[in-house]
Amino acid sequence: MANAKIQKTALGTGGPLVGIQGLGCMGISEFYGDTDEAAARAALDAALDAGVTLFDTADVYGAGANEEFISPFVRAHRDEITLATKFAIVRKADDPHYRGIRNDRAYVREAVEGSLRRLGVDVIDLYYMHRRDPSVPFEESVGAMAELVKEGKVRHLGLSEVTGAELREAHAVHPIAAVQSEWSLFSRDVEISLVGAAAELGVAVVPYSPLGRGFLTGAFQDAAADLSGGDFRRFQPRFTGENAKRNADLLDPVRKAAKAHDATLGQIALAWVHQRAQVHGLTVVPIPGTRKAERVRENTAATGITLNDVELEWLEPIAGQVTGDRYPDMSSTSAARE
Repeated sequence: MANAKIQKTALGTGGPLVGIQGLGCMGISEFYGDTDEAAARAALDAALDAGVTLFDTADVYGAGANEEFISPFVRAHRDEITLATKFAIVRKADDPHYRGIRNDRAYVREAVEGSLRRLGVDVIDLYYMHRRDPSVPFEESVGAMAELVKEGKVRHLGLSEVTGAELREAHAVHPIAAVQSEWSLFSRDVEISLVGAAAELGVAVVPYSPLGRGFLTGAFQDAAADLSGGDFRRFQPRFTGENAKRNADLLDPVRKAAKAHDATLGQIALAWVHQRAQVHGLTVVPIPGTRKAERVRENTAATGITLNDVELEWLEPIAGQVTGDRYPDMSSTSAARE
């Protein structure tokens, strides 16, 4: 598997053909400590070499810096990749902790122009609404996104962190190709309503943080003690203090499955996410993030692992035993609106 390219799949009904695993680019620019830019560029190249074609960024990552960073890579390989970016989360230059949400028509148009400029492209393949402001009807927000499709600035539309009911409502305004949300052995909120709706509508699910932000790999046990001061995982409830201690104990079944397959913990976690496609009858394209070429190769190799029924039974109870929320403030996630 190390020298083979991963398989491809259609990203939802009518969506683009992409590798069955994508690459999340967020950590290159922010949130996970310092980045070696040369190593990060090598990771992008390694991903493409492995058959990864879905590259995921957002205007909020590094306040636009992430889109600018991947721009040379995108333009050099424009015909080979599917470029995804997002809008809706608003930051303030004078307040690094501020996060607002805008879905109004004027902002949609302003945001896409900014992303096109930073990315240096004429069209975005997959444009996501990063978070939903429930006070703005989908007729306005998705309607504005649909106008971008008609104008040739965007090819396909996506949503992030929405409920099943919200997906149905948005899909009625304009076809949605993919929905992005956290989905992993530690986070299964999406199975409440979103996954069923996506399967029904032919919408792909793109799980972000399929490795539990690295916790499922065993890379750290307590974010406050093990990670640098600039790492935002130090402020996520499930990765610190007593929560972290309890959650670290939940990795034993992952280790057991990893031993059975001569694999890493991360590969087992990814294999589980990939197998959700068969379990739920829909397209699933996880986007693990990394800044290292060797980790890209490790992650893509997970697409060749199939967990048997016994191993799946070992892993099944984990999410229900996790302590601590995904974010300190869950108000803008789909879970808050279920």
